[in-house]
Amino acid sequence: MPKRAASPAGPSQRQQRVAELVRHALAEVLSRGDIQDPVLTSHAVTIPEVRMSPDLRLATAYVMPLGGQDEREVLQALERSKKHLRHEVAGRVNLKFAPDLRFLRDESFDEAARIDALLRSEKVQKDLAKAHDERDD
Repeated sequence: MPKRAASPAGPSQRQQRVAELVRHALAEVLSRGDIQDPVLTSHAVTIPEVRMSPDLRLATAYVMPLGGQDEREVLQALERSKKHLRHEVAGRVNLKFAPDLRFLRDESFDEAARIDALLRSEKVQKDLAKAHDERDD
């Protein structure tokens, strides 16, 4: 899984605040159906995270269609609608420059499912049972 780029100290408070404003703006535009794209109107899209570049000129939105269906088509539709989405975000978020938008598939759901599967694995369950038995002794 590719790592998300960040400075060694992590994003600044300003980057985080602007990222959250952009996330809310994108979610509002998509939920209201302001985009006249048949793929986007037929899918509910979640945006769990947006990351801003240090100069606030690039917003990377991590997106996932509800249920994980038609991911590629949804990402392509977002790319097709990028200009309109950028205009809508600019109108909702007061910044000197409207950030360029980039859309990537959110992989945190896959990572959570992988961890959940590991925790439910037979080997981990045996280790947990053994640790529990040792505490009871």
